Amino acid sequence: MTVLLDPTSEQSPASRERLVRPDRLEGLTVGLLDISKPRGDVFLDRLDERLTQRGIVVKRYMKPTVAKPAPVPLSQQIGMEVNLVIEGLAD
Repeated sequence: MTVLLDPTSEQSPASRERLVRPDRLEGLTVGLLDISKPRGDVFLDRLDERLTQRGIVVKRYMKPTVAKPAPVPLSQQIGMEVNLVIEGLAD
């Protein structure tokens, strides 16, 4: 059993099943989400470069602030435009 901790301090965190990881990235659109931490863009730039070299379609997104969850409209946009998301955490 995998236990994931929710960093938002919710008193009653939502329970969600983990989605199945795709076997391959080819043919999928990958979203790269910059959560606005310092140097996160450096990691995501390199990842973007590597994925693009493999012919994988990449879309970039950025949260307005690291201090809060992504705004609902941004989360909805990401959900409609990509097959999976990689968040960039750095400092």
